Amino acid sequence: MTPTMRAVVIDAPGDPEVLSIRELPVPVPAPGQVLVRVEAFGLNRSELHFRRGMGHFGSFPRVPGIEAVGTVEAAPGGEFAPSTQVAALMGGMGREFDGGYAEYTLVPAGSVVPFRSSLEWSVLGAVPEMLQTAHGSLTVGVDARPGDTLLIRGGTSSVGLACIVLAKQQGMNVIATSRNPDRAEFLRRTGADHVVIDTGSIADAVREIVPAGVDGAVELIGTDTLPDTLRATAVHGTVSFSGMLADVWTIPDFYPMAVIPNGVRLTAYSGEASDLPAPVLQAFLDAVAAGTTSVPIAKVYDFEDIVQAHRDMENGTQAGKLVVTVH
Repeated sequence: MTPTMRAVVIDAPGDPEVLSIRELPVPVPAPGQVLVRVEAFGLNRSELHFRRGMGHFGSFPRVPGIEAVGTVEAAPGGEFAPSTQVAALMGGMGREFDGGYAEYTLVPAGSVVPFRSSLEWSVLGAVPEMLQTAHGSLTVGVDARPGDTLLIRGGTSSVGLACIVLAKQQGMNVIATSRNPDRAEFLRRTGADHVVIDTGSIADAVREIVPAGVDGAVELIGTDTLPDTLRATAVHGTVSFSGMLADVWTIPDFYPMAVIPNGVRLTAYSGEASDLPAPVLQAFLDAVAAGTTSVPIAKVYDFEDIVQAHRDMENGTQAGKLVVTVH
């Protein structure tokens, strides 16, 4: 008898109710692939986009999910020993092939990052994609350095919170934004030195704190706020476009000389598993275990509550990372 597993399947785009839990055959790995027994996975905005049918990637029916954590069940190519703790992320997961919303996921070996940790799976499930995007935005996107002043536009998002944590670990001064004044103290507790309430136009408020402008900025809201973020940035400073929380993806009639201030650099970051080196992941998890840093988890859901989890992600009712535990 073919072994089966529970998995979340989307047959066609739609509301959260299109997420259906079914029994599917457990995938069989070939050389170069890794079968991971999933223990937990984080929710990501790009999965909401995929579920809605937004963007130009992926196909249906599909098991969604661009990340997962668990243990190696099998790796015929010998890349990883059975029972190794791993994170699997990106590389087409949940779009071009079935992803992490399942009891098992089959991924290319290049999408797997090993680690060792005694942290709860619910904590581990929050980390991979969040850390990869935050780490990549600060290093590849902004090239931020100790002592820099950094603006995080979209500070209460999971990636925004991770950016705050990493930036403070690396000795940066952090200005974070939120549209909700009630979340200002939460951002300060996370590590932000200054909080600016986002009215849609914050450049003047940021320059009241740093008159010359910030050294770097991570833009997580979208293209509608990007011009204002650029105006808050110093000459020779860098803005990394790393997220689209507002679901606004393009700038109509983009005229660079009108949008980009003189001398301000605009970059982007959208990474892969290879952008999260195993030592970076391990160091972060060790710091969490030691109590010197924290994982900004908003809520943990059971596998059966996947529809409600997507509703909460869509409504923006939670500040931080949403995680689903599988077993």
